[in-house]
Amino acid sequence: MTPRATEARPEHRSARPAWRDAMTVLDLGRPDRSIALTQLLFGAVVLAVFTTLMVFGPGDGNPVLFYGGILLTFVACCLAVLLPWSALAPGLVLLLPLLDIVAIGFLRIAQPQLGLGLLWVFPILWVSTLVGVAGITASILLAGCFVAVDIALRQVPLTIAAMPALIFLPLVLIFIGASGYLTARRDRAQRLLLGKQAELLERALAQARRQEELLAEVLNTVDFGVIRIDRTGQTTIVNEAQARLQFAMGVTDAHAPVPAGVSVVAADRVTPISQHDSPLQRAMRGEEFEPVTVWIDSGNNDRVALSITARRLQNGDGEYDGSVVVSRDVTAEVAAVLARDDLIASVSHELRTPLTSILGYLELVIDGGGLPPAANSQLQIVYRNANRLLELVADILASSREAAQPMVLRLAPCALLEVVEQSVESLLPRAAERGIRLDFSAAEPTTLVADGSRLRQLVDNLLANAIKYNVEGGEVTIGIASDEKMVWLIVRDTGIGIADAEQPQLFEKFFRSESVRNSSVHGSGLGLGISREIARLHGGDLTVQSVEGEGTTVLVTLPKDKDAS
Repeated sequence: MTPRATEARPEHRSARPAWRDAMTVLDLGRPDRSIALTQLLFGAVVLAVFTTLMVFGPGDGNPVLFYGGILLTFVACCLAVLLPWSALAPGLVLLLPLLDIVAIGFLRIAQPQLGLGLLWVFPILWVSTLVGVAGITASILLAGCFVAVDIALRQVPLTIAAMPALIFLPLVLIFIGASGYLTARRDRAQRLLLGKQAELLERALAQARRQEELLAEVLNTVDFGVIRIDRTGQTTIVNEAQARLQFAMGVTDAHAPVPAGVSVVAADRVTPISQHDSPLQRAMRGEEFEPVTVWIDSGNNDRVALSITARRLQNGDGEYDGSVVVSRDVTAEVAAVLARDDLIASVSHELRTPLTSILGYLELVIDGGGLPPAANSQLQIVYRNANRLLELVADILASSREAAQPMVLRLAPCALLEVVEQSVESLLPRAAERGIRLDFSAAEPTTLVADGSRLRQLVDNLLANAIKYNVEGGEVTIGIASDEKMVWLIVRDTGIGIADAEQPQLFEKFFRSESVRNSSVHGSGLGLGISREIARLHGGDLTVQSVEGEGTTVLVTLPKDKDAS
């Protein structure tokens, strides 16, 4: 939306007279009815005067002028009711109050003792709402002329007795006319202000509608589902992509994301998720979570994998104002990852058999002796590299198995120090080749309930990394500490370390730092991630602290008894 569309337009001020704006004072949008009602109100008052005189007698007044005034009032009422004033020139409406002023003048002259000059209040008020000061002045002067004619015809002496009619009545009419004029001006100003406010409101509503349409267009253009949930947990917005996802899953109601016949399982495609714990229901309760992958099965053997994210919204006061849930169909991506893992596992498995055979024959040749020194040295190099390749294949196989099927622990009492000693003993030759010292003198004996083979895998990975990425003649220190509930395993090396920018990626599959990729150090980039997974399955965790050029410290935290904790 361009800024031009939101700019306020300058007001166009026309030169039309004020009485055109005052035509609808009594009934906006229906001037004919307003004019008729105003005139008929005055006619009703004159009719009451006429009826009173007919009951009590007309007195000594001039009957010609009296009935002439009545006739003029009747004519004005007929004109007010019959003429289509909205179709005529607006100025013609002034004819009615002028006729009323003349009619009142006739009635006053005909019956001076009744004080009918007060009836001039009606037409003066009407004129004050239709025209400006000049019209009011002319009307009061016209009424004053009738007062003067009356005084002259009756030959009333200019004494204090003539003051009410000669001075006070015109003053009262002037005050009423001025009050009516000011009130009319104020009303017109208020109507003008209300008109401007209404126009601004219409523009704001139009802009809001356009923004809503634009938002709807954007939401319906994207290929991922979007759900807006208000603070009460009700769904207010569902875009077309989300509707398509729900339809594909057999879901027609956003408030019932797990209807009969539709099952939701976790990313492992085994663990069921209840309706109460489904991502959408969690978002409706105000929870916020990172992408969660779930599988939806609608019962037709067609599963859909969704990656769902929820974000809490806040209003201007920082209070909770609902959530936004974003759903993305990742079935193809997950299938591609599984196909990749299957391919890697298949290739790795096929490589493992010939590698084992190669290593076996190499051992026989080397152990058989009788080889020239040069040939023996070359075969040793071949043997070491074949071992590295076998380790890489083993890591890839382990990673692919864990991706396809969750790791299962076989828990039993386990002496962690013995696990460390066994790992050190197996890796000691590799460390000796580079002059690296392995020190586990600070390791305290402790027992915990764990899977001993998995802990051995964890320790082997950590020690192998500490040796592999160490400097020549470096040192690896292994420490074990414990209390009543927890055990801490620390592996510290004096190696090349890891740059700060690369540390967040340490646990990603196949990740290797830039400095390692440009060196002759071999590795798969899987061991650290597998080790952390083993620690977390035991109810603990694995963290890494590293300073580039100084070394790395790995801390493993494990509960002594996962079930008890």
